[in-house]
Amino acid sequence: MYKAIVGLEVHVELDTKSKMFCSCLNDSDERHPNVNICEICTSQPGSLPVINKEAVRKTIKTGLALNCQIPEYSKFNRKNYFYPDLPKGYQISQYDMPFCKEGFLEIEGRKIKIKRVHLEEDTGRLVHEKDYSLVDFNRAGIPLMELVTEPDFTSAKEARKFAEELQLILRYLGVSDADMEKGQLRVEVNVSLKKGKGLQLRVEIKNLNSFRAVEKALDYEIERQTKILKSGKKVVQETRGWDDIRGVTVGQRKKEEAHDYRYFPEPDLPPLHIVPKMIEEIQAKIPELPQQKRERFKKE
Repeated sequence: MYKAIVGLEVHVELDTKSKMFCSCLNDSDERHPNVNICEICTSQPGSLPVINKEAVRKTIKTGLALNCQIPEYSKFNRKNYFYPDLPKGYQISQYDMPFCKEGFLEIEGRKIKIKRVHLEEDTGRLVHEKDYSLVDFNRAGIPLMELVTEPDFTSAKEARKFAEELQLILRYLGVSDADMEKGQLRVEVNVSLKKGKGLQLRVEIKNLNSFRAVEKALDYEIERQTKILKSGKKVVQETRGWDDIRGVTVGQRKKEEAHDYRYFPEPDLPPLHIVPKMIEEIQAKIPELPQQKRERFKKE
């Protein structure tokens, strides 16, 4: 009998007035492409980024609500890869020193461990026509918070409940509207199967844009991998997409590893010292969260 080992990566567009490293409006505005852009978020020569303090505070606020440790020091890194919607040819992200680490979220009495919550910039948006693709940079540079769980899920239903509870918390905190239809909350799933001590290679399913898709894609992928292993074949480590119409996952590309991105410290941004006073101020603004409210209602 094979056991599913599942972890989630959740990307959240933060609700700030301006983008992550420039003063452009944080508004992807799909009706009017390339209006909320400047020399920084389109990476013109000589332009330099400046850190959005509000985005940092909202990331730390989320980490505190999810029982995370907030390290005293943090820094940004360059994540190098090449894609048409990435104007710089690299993404400013975080790697070894995130803002938040080692937290948890309780789902039906079980603690799902959170490995890290870090901050990066979003990419642009590709619009695919029949014979060509267009790039809209309105979304490029929007503050994007990424939450990475440990591989603690054992079922598709549990992963869905985690994503639903997280969305509720983000809205209670006021850090994001977390609207999946608008791409403000995007879930990626990592899944592998285990039998005894042997763990199979990991498959990632990218950009799931509804809670239903999270559950359905996971159920399908667990079944697909089980059939492959029972037939005596091996699962290929790859990135797959979800075809909602056909109800299947589809192979996209070979799965990258961390060393493929050639992370190194971002030279244009200083390391950050998170002082206790700042953490106390943010903690004081965290409202009663959904689970606390449920418990209070039961008692009352």
